[in-house]
Amino acid sequence: MILVFYLLTLIDFNKNIYRVFTTLNKWLRANQLSLNFNKTNYVHFTTKRNMTVNLKIGFNYNFITNSSYTKFLGMTMDNTLSWSNHIDLLVKKLSTACYIISNAKTYMSALSLKMIYYTFFRSVMSYGIIFWGSSSHSSIIFRLQKKAIRIMEGCGNRILCRNLFKKLEILPLISQYILSVLMFVVQNKNFFLTNNENHNIDTRQRNNLYLPQANLTVYQKGAYYSGIKIFNNLPLEIKIVVDNQKKFIFALKKFLYSYTFYTMEQYLTHLWIMYYTTRFLIIVVH
Repeated sequence: MILVFYLLTLIDFNKNIYRVFTTLNKWLRANQLSLNFNKTNYVHFTTKRNMTVNLKIGFNYNFITNSSYTKFLGMTMDNTLSWSNHIDLLVKKLSTACYIISNAKTYMSALSLKMIYYTFFRSVMSYGIIFWGSSSHSSIIFRLQKKAIRIMEGCGNRILCRNLFKKLEILPLISQYILSVLMFVVQNKNFFLTNNENHNIDTRQRNNLYLPQANLTVYQKGAYYSGIKIFNNLPLEIKIVVDNQKKFIFALKKFLYSYTFYTMEQYLTHLWIMYYTTRFLIIVVH
């Protein structure tokens, strides 16, 4: 049954591709252009568990080749959305940034050094982070970030960086990811529903964003699904100012600078830690 459904889907896909190429070919001819099939390829996005399918995509017996990754707007996307290719490129750029910071440290002030960090390191690290920041491969970027921080502060490799991040008011990788994802959520509120809008049941989570059911891990790591989970785990005093973007971002940055989260697990459990810590203090006082 599954195989029959898959074959029917594949037939529909081929029909749609033919229609797209027909429309594209008309537009190209009208503008005295032509498609170079030798320089054109496609990426078949799939999960690791899916079977490999040899698709034939083309027009008038001219076919384009399959590629395991592609570049789009400065992002290198692979066919499983693991972002490993993109992160490999970031490693090269950020290693160069660490070298620049190291050379500049000998004759520049701390303020100038921080400006260099923002110019050569943070700008590269933060670009597109809402897409690749949740990847398991991103840990190598965090190690490079800690290396850059230690260079700026003249510390050895064994020195813990959490206090250095707080001193310099620089967000660790995951904290920067959280900030970027939440800014995406706030700037695109019309894409999201609250629990109150989804159902009429009055609960304590009525003002939280509605989290749809999802089985695919790759979808759960996406900006939309992650954005909902991250927003719902914010302290209440930050969530209640979401309609005022300036106040929200100010409160959010203050919160992230004070906690300097290293992992997503630390962020997703911080409310429970705060709750039980407060409850323990109340019991002790009484």
